[in-house]
Amino acid sequence: MKKTSFFIAFLAIAALIIVTSCSENPSVSADEVQASEVKALSLIIDDDGNLAGDLTDEEVASLQFMIEEEKVARDVYLEMFDVHDLRVFDNVSKSEQRHMDAVLFLIDGYNVVNPASDERGVFVNPDLQSLYDTLVEQGRAGIEEALKVGALIEETDIVDLNNWLEKVENANVEIVYANLLKGSTNHLRAFVRNLASLGITYEPQVMDADAYDAIIGQ
Repeated sequence: MKKTSFFIAFLAIAALIIVTSCSENPSVSADEVQASEVKALSLIIDDDGNLAGDLTDEEVASLQFMIEEEKVARDVYLEMFDVHDLRVFDNVSKSEQRHMDAVLFLIDGYNVVNPASDERGVFVNPDLQSLYDTLVEQGRAGIEEALKVGALIEETDIVDLNNWLEKVENANVEIVYANLLKGSTNHLRAFVRNLASLGITYEPQVMDADAYDAIIGQ
């Protein structure tokens, strides 16, 4: 790609590659995730106008996993919105789409094969397919279960992103994952606050209790 055309594409995609910090009104009757801060990612470009650096096999695997894991979140939230008509699911699903866009930009920029299907609820990774199927079934049982599903998804994302951040070395991958992590922590707070408005104290299912408390206490 020529340098000029890359920067045109980069500027065009910058509007999509954003992470929203969410604040949640604890009243379920007015639950919505509102943007309080919007941050465009500043990726590193080499002298030829391409995304800087090469990817290891592990970094390639991480991108292919994360695009589908973010898709699990988006697709589950779309299903939960269809079933329960809670705006929190509509808004967070849109944020998850932006997370997918960010990962996809790296996938395209580094010429990585994208495993993500265009079809809702369809995944190449069998573990993620099983997770999606299980969570959708659980979330359909009621609003409380649906919100717990949302919190579990965000816990899982946080744990996985932290694990990948310990392994990846490419600066652009680190930038994207760090920003996705910020988004996931805010989404977790949103779901926990919605549950609290129903009189339910959410207990972490995946995260270490201290790490969870550090996020929720902020």
